[in-house]
Amino acid sequence: MSIIPEELSYTAEHEWVSAPNADGVVRVGITDFAQDALGDVVYAQMPEVGTTIKANEVIGEVESTKSVSDIYAPVAGEVVSRNEALDTDSALINSDPYGEGWLMEIKLAEADAVESLLSASEYEQQVG
Repeated sequence: MSIIPEELSYTAEHEWVSAPNADGVVRVGITDFAQDALGDVVYAQMPEVGTTIKANEVIGEVESTKSVSDIYAPVAGEVVSRNEALDTDSALINSDPYGEGWLMEIKLAEADAVESLLSASEYEQQVG
């Protein structure tokens, strides 16, 4: 059984999104379910800081020893930070998908964008 933290929001494509901070910035990563399905992650390609993204568009990919999987933008906005640690240790996605293995931070284009995502229980029903 995958770990599904209650405080996060989720997408049908297995990304997680933190609650927005005071500046309207959310942190994004892939779920425990997704990293487990991928296997050993060897590379993560993400958009550069300053990139404007639209919700549901492909914004990067995670490559594992088994396959390559697209990363979809869970929300629209601007990439304000990327997890540079993944450039040298992409296995953080496997070992700590909700912590040190986060992918990027996005400044929301719409403050309530996260409300349209799946709750932990809705996501659990999807992957359960």
